[in-house]
Amino acid sequence: MLKEKLLEDLKISMKEKDEIKKNTVQMIRAAILQVEKDKGIQLDDNQIIDIIAKEMKKRKDSLGDYEKSGREDLIEAVKKEMEIIAAYLPKQLSKEELTEIIKKVIEEVGAVDIKDMGKVMKAAKEKIGAAADGKSINEVVKELL
Repeated sequence: MLKEKLLEDLKISMKEKDEIKKNTVQMIRAAILQVEKDKGIQLDDNQIIDIIAKEMKKRKDSLGDYEKSGREDLIEAVKKEMEIIAAYLPKQLSKEELTEIIKKVIEEVGAVDIKDMGKVMKAAKEKIGAAADGKSINEVVKELL
């Protein structure tokens, strides 16, 4: 399970004194624990992957802000965190793979124009999961509709 892998990686990073990896794994574990306590449930791997994907999105968003302000020190730290987080996410789909999946989704939901974008986005996110971020899915859907 993913929880056990995170715990094991946390132990290894502590032994190796890898502060960035240790802090990143701790943040992921804290986010998982927070959701579990708030909802009173045990998360399965798919739900954990969703939380990890949200953590990745936070990093991507902050990276843009740091680049605008020219904070090289923070840019490097965030890029390293993103590399660590990416190891726990499923392989990201290429634009070509994403386009093929979304074409099938458009056929399945019977979408004909941009008004059907909501239906397509919902179905595509369910099918694709964390293998692509919402922004990438949105761009491909707009191109195809």
